[in-house]
Amino acid sequence: MGKIARVPVSRFSALLAAAAAGALALSSLPSNAAQPTQPGRPVDLSTAFSNASTKYDVPREVLVGIGYAETHLDGHNGEPSQAGGYGLMHLVSNNKNRTLSDAAKLTGLPVEKLAKDAASNIEGAAAVLDSYADASGLRGAARKDAGRWYESVAKYSHSADGPTARLYTDEVFRIIGAGVRFAGVTVAPKRVTPQLGSYAKVAPLGTQAASSAQAVDYPGAIWNPACSCNYDVGRSVPITTIVIHVTQGQYAGTISWFKDPQAKTSAHYVVRSDDGQVTQMVAEKDKAWHALSANPYSIGIEHEGYVHDATWFTNSMYRASAALTRNIADRRGIPKDRDHIKGHVELPNQTHTDPGPHWNWDYYMQLVNGGNPAPLPDPPTWNFSTWSENVNVRKGPHLRDDKVTVLPGPTRVQVLCQIQGDTVTAEGTTNNWWSKLRDQGGYVSNIYIAHPDAKLPGIDICTS
Repeated sequence: MGKIARVPVSRFSALLAAAAAGALALSSLPSNAAQPTQPGRPVDLSTAFSNASTKYDVPREVLVGIGYAETHLDGHNGEPSQAGGYGLMHLVSNNKNRTLSDAAKLTGLPVEKLAKDAASNIEGAAAVLDSYADASGLRGAARKDAGRWYESVAKYSHSADGPTARLYTDEVFRIIGAGVRFAGVTVAPKRVTPQLGSYAKVAPLGTQAASSAQAVDYPGAIWNPACSCNYDVGRSVPITTIVIHVTQGQYAGTISWFKDPQAKTSAHYVVRSDDGQVTQMVAEKDKAWHALSANPYSIGIEHEGYVHDATWFTNSMYRASAALTRNIADRRGIPKDRDHIKGHVELPNQTHTDPGPHWNWDYYMQLVNGGNPAPLPDPPTWNFSTWSENVNVRKGPHLRDDKVTVLPGPTRVQVLCQIQGDTVTAEGTTNNWWSKLRDQGGYVSNIYIAHPDAKLPGIDICTS
């Protein structure tokens, strides 16, 4: 835990301006450029969770646990996940999971608002969970016990099968036990005894039979096969390439999606963010549907997370994935270089951008080749929340994107410090971490502030 240091707003604003404009020598907008209108007050996520918890009598820690497990409390500017899920609570609209439309019926809120407004999205999820609890007979004081919500959380996942539902729900309850302090939302660690109910008879993934263990190509993997309708049996050409993907979704949700007949997509492996757990879903001898024209000659590895959110790319994930890639390459005689280990975006005729600008290729390839580099530093988790004067911001954390806009003050600026980009020097301090601003009332998205190190005096800092 870190302490909070409070400073005058004018000092904070000056530092932001220096880092975003002066230190990087960025050009301002032309004087005749259209200026954005005054933004609305950004959503206070902590209050939104509390309000939804009270309104629908769902434990706040359950709501936050789901939100953090699904998206790290990031609505991704209303863009859907690969399974058609929206918002930080991942309300879904597909043929098997209709939590988005269910939330609209239960709350009376329009689908568009539920998908893109964070407070509405949280309320919608609470309403859906409330309906599941009612259907299960969870009443009165029992609803205050988070452990009693296990089956409702499992149902919320709409997983393809029982083991995958347990994988999802166990992660939510792990988060509840560990606590959350992120994006202005705090939930203290809480010891909870999950009441598994019908899931007590479901074996968790990883406790596989010998036949399942023999099915995997990589000894460290859990075998959980994709639907046979989502890949082709056999190959017609040699395997020459390993492809790095990012799931645009949560680990258990991605596994469930690849088991869904409507997905029409799959990958050979999926790697979990928190601890690097590896699940194999398609045998390497078979052709997974992950990279269009590159499918016949490649093996696909999906990594839990979102392209524009670096918080998912942990040291555990990098090291587990690199060990997997090294094993595949050694077994199959694939050179361990960037000509043969590629990102999805680097393949011909692709429309995807993963693994994106925050994937650290230098670090990853050192690991793949048996090196032991120092672990990457965890991203700073500074959160600025203040009223300030005009703040200069950039549309990206890289110097090639040198456009600057202005948030007219006074405005409340909430940021997530999670972006690794170009090095910034301001007032004698240098680092390469940027702050991504939350969507400012819908009129400016994907904008960033560069700032100096946390030790520099004069920044309102909240670390977790």
